Amino acid sequence: MARCLIIGCGCRGRLLTGALVKDGHAVRGTTRDQSRVRLIEEAGAEAVVGDPDRVSTLVAALDHVTVLCILLGSAAGPAERLAALHGTRLEMLLTKTVDTTARGVVYEAAGTVEPSVLRGGAERVREFGERSTAEVEVLEADPSDDPRWLAAALAAVRRLL
Repeated sequence: MARCLIIGCGCRGRLLTGALVKDGHAVRGTTRDQSRVRLIEEAGAEAVVGDPDRVSTLVAALDHVTVLCILLGSAAGPAERLAALHGTRLEMLLTKTVDTTARGVVYEAAGTVEPSVLRGGAERVREFGERSTAEVEVLEADPSDDPRWLAAALAAVRRLL
């Protein structure tokens, strides 16, 4: 059994949670919104209120995590905030991950966020994999196709385990 942390545990994150729990894994899922904690818990995950724009709110959630899933390909907000989320904030999160038990990172590189921003995030994650001992998977499945997205996400996590 492994523990996975899903940053951005919205609809797709909760789908992945159910599949991972069914596989026998423990899951933590993050949300920025306290009112969504119940939904995450109902999906089978330990809910954590944390904001990827404030990486310090996520660091404690990395305790005893084997795989980190960054599912922010359809995050909403102003373009400059999304660029930072997949740029400087992502880089900071990856840097903090180095000193944890996480040995793998899944990065969602498809969604409603500007494709060039997601490509930049995917490149950061690949570079992280090259300079650390962590393995990485870039998830490029179409998030509007839930069954295919879930199959691809679950396969990515399984490869890292």
